[in-house]
Amino acid sequence: MSDAETILAEQKEYYRARAPEYDDWWFRRGRYDGGAEHTKAWNAEIAIVEAALAELLPVTSALELAAGTGNWTKPLAAGAERVTAVDASAEVIARNRQRLAAANVAYIEADLFQWRPDETYDLVFFGFWLSHIPGAALDEFWDMTATCLKPGGVAFFIDNAPAPNKTNLGQPQWGGERRITEGEEIVMRTLADGQNFRIVKNYFEPVRLSAQMAKRGWRSQIQYSGEFFIYGALHRND
Repeated sequence: MSDAETILAEQKEYYRARAPEYDDWWFRRGRYDGGAEHTKAWNAEIAIVEAALAELLPVTSALELAAGTGNWTKPLAAGAERVTAVDASAEVIARNRQRLAAANVAYIEADLFQWRPDETYDLVFFGFWLSHIPGAALDEFWDMTATCLKPGGVAFFIDNAPAPNKTNLGQPQWGGERRITEGEEIVMRTLADGQNFRIVKNYFEPVRLSAQMAKRGWRSQIQYSGEFFIYGALHRND
């Protein structure tokens, strides 16, 4: 197994192990609680992104990549006749399924670096997944995403906004993240139980990402929600 494959296997194990505490991060609980003002600002920015996603709904079919515990599957299920939710972790799929109990959501457990669609969709959504794709695999990912879309379809994403403290070498970050080597894409994440995992974590800026996507044949509307998130809609130049 190559070094890259080892990191991706470790990343998959990280999300399996993190399933019980993922929603603590999302809802700003426990060690992720930054106080009332922090939580208020966080929730306000989530609402901005939710409103942007809502503008793309309703649709007949939606695909969610790296579906996680269901925080975004829920609005997708409310706005699409059919949702296909793909994730590599059986643990988070189980939480997602139990949480939604939605008849219009079909779940697929699969490695997204290997999985390929057998149909096309009106909307492809991925939340906090783009940043976990190695830079060398981005072209392949966007090519795959294009094959998932119907003509005129749209891709939509949300991810962590870059921040200066996310690259401070050796310094523990919010939720236990530290960059292993300055300028590289691998970080060490520490779970609440003390387990350490190496994962890929890249941060994107709207202007630069939009320019990169234009070179790949996509037109996009990518922006910051404020302090916490980057998000946007992307269309193929068909």
